[in-house]
Amino acid sequence: MSSNTKNETLLEVRNLVKYFPIRGGLFQRVVAQVKAVDNVSFTVKRGETLGLVGESGCGKTTVGRTILRLIPATGGQVLFEGKDVFKLDGRAMKALRKDMQIIFQDPYSSLDPRMPIGESIAEGLMVHGMRDARKRNEIVIEMLRKVGLEEYHARRYPHEFSGGQRQRIGIARALALRPKFIVCDEPVSALDVSIQSQVLNLLKDLQAEFGLTYLFIAHNLSVVEHISDRVGVMYLGKLVELTDRETLFRDPLHPYTKALLSAIPIPDPTVKRERMILQGDVPSPVNPPRGCRFHTRCPFAVDKCRVEEPPLEELRPGHLAACWVAKEQLAAQHAQPAAAAL
Repeated sequence: MSSNTKNETLLEVRNLVKYFPIRGGLFQRVVAQVKAVDNVSFTVKRGETLGLVGESGCGKTTVGRTILRLIPATGGQVLFEGKDVFKLDGRAMKALRKDMQIIFQDPYSSLDPRMPIGESIAEGLMVHGMRDARKRNEIVIEMLRKVGLEEYHARRYPHEFSGGQRQRIGIARALALRPKFIVCDEPVSALDVSIQSQVLNLLKDLQAEFGLTYLFIAHNLSVVEHISDRVGVMYLGKLVELTDRETLFRDPLHPYTKALLSAIPIPDPTVKRERMILQGDVPSPVNPPRGCRFHTRCPFAVDKCRVEEPPLEELRPGHLAACWVAKEQLAAQHAQPAAAAL
């Protein structure tokens, strides 16, 4: 893949919003909204892996599924190769699904237990008009071998495989249509640690071979560090930080990111890391706090954080963060050399 192609934007998410209605009363009227995703924007370049991390319930899985139109969006835009995904009719969306696939978190429930896995992998090919059974079978066998399985596995059922093997089957199914973009929805969180590294390395090898682009959703920062080129951090439906992997793990700006990184265990027991312990619970997405949504748990919050929501903006070249305190600190650092020069 040429450098020009790799710098090209494949997917652009603009102000994505997804609210889930809460109904109550005799007539089941909408009485409140769960603000699962609230005004999230980012881009994914062709051939890269964008990691999306955060605590359970922060909205990262909802982002992935809304992008693919597996659930309808409340607002915003998703542009895939310049096409507005939310405005496509049924026929155009079906054609686009060949280019946009998903690997689900649970490798067992995502497979039909009554169907041999060869048929599960071939199902997408059938849906998209490949009537030649011999050609479908060739693709199924090719995909199985690409993920480290054998031809005879195609006749077996999901219950006959281990969790790691079932996740490989899910990867093979996603690959069968030769997509350009895959949402990896916590694809290793249900696997043993020893199997996680095998699946992650497989995903990286397949990305290099097929020129794939990933949105990799996870809550394990060590996994994200291993596979991602850039990392976005979500908190309570908002994207609070976005930058390249090295910068995020070396010098994060947002206090929430710093707290997440401080919780990563260090394999050397002689090395001590200063833990940043967050106080309190995550607020309800039904009634998020005014101002910065993290201010109720942030040890550095100031009055402005409690009343005014910080925008996600570029505070350093290529480094976006939504934090008033970080912005003021960087501004003060820049002012000091300027004052010294005078």
